[in-house]
Parts: sequence; structure tokens; C-alpha cells
Amino acid sequence: MAKLTILVAALVALLALAHATSTTITNTEAEDNPRQQQRCCQQIQRQQNLRDCQRYLQQQGKEYNDAMSNDQNPQQQQQLRQCCQQLKNLDEQCRCEGVKEAVRRQKEQGKMQGEEMRKMMQQAENLPSTCNLSPQQCQISK
Repeated sequence: MAKLTILVAALVALLALAHATSTTITNTEAEDNPRQQQRCCQQIQRQQNLRDCQRYLQQQGKEYNDAMSNDQNPQQQQQLRQCCQQLKNLDEQCRCEGVKEAVRRQKEQGKMQGEEMRKMMQQAENLPSTCNLSPQQCQISK
């Protein structure tokens, strides 16, 4: 029985390691390959620098101060649909780069700080998951 427990624990650890490795590769592939990075830049520009995602994220950050309910109004739903479509039009390897670009542009505007910025960053990291796209999460440096 003890041998079986050790075997199961080893398999679980191996699966966790394999999943972590594949996630890391997905998130950094565009950053490590200059040609891929250039291709991503072109795709992001063709998607208007994910302008709809920028609007959606800005609204999500502001929502914190407005003390609105978690239910999205029709305008927010439309912004999210358009954002998801823009992300879907990017190669999977370029999606996190696109989300990072949308966040960078929001930061440049300087309209959000503190808790608003934190909430926007959290929403941005989970944006692919919200859109049911891969990768599920993007690592965005603060």
C-alpha cells in the first residue's frame, strides 16, 4: 500500500511539472523568438492594438470606484465580446503579448492608479480565460 501511495505521489508531481513547463513555454515563446515577436506586433496592430480590450479593461478598473454590481451592463458585454474577438484573431502565441500591449497603453494614459490599476491588471491576466481562449492566463509584470 505504501508503494502505491509513493507511486501515485510521484505521478502527480510529474504531471504538475509537465503542466508548469508547457505553460512557461507558451508564455515566453513570443518573447524569445524575434521573428515571432515581430509577427505578434503585426497581428496586434492589425487588431487595432486591441482597442476594445483597452476599453473593457479601463471600464473594469473604474468599476471598483463606481461600486457597481458584478453584473455587466450591455455596453460592457459588447466591449468584452469585441475584445474576445480581437484576441481570437491573434495566434495563440501572441495573445498574451496583445493583452500586455493593451495594459501598457492603459498605463500610458495615466488615468488609473492604486486599486483601479490593481483590478485592471487582475482582469487583464485572466482575459484569455474570460474569453475561453488559450493560454488561460497571461503573466503581466506590474
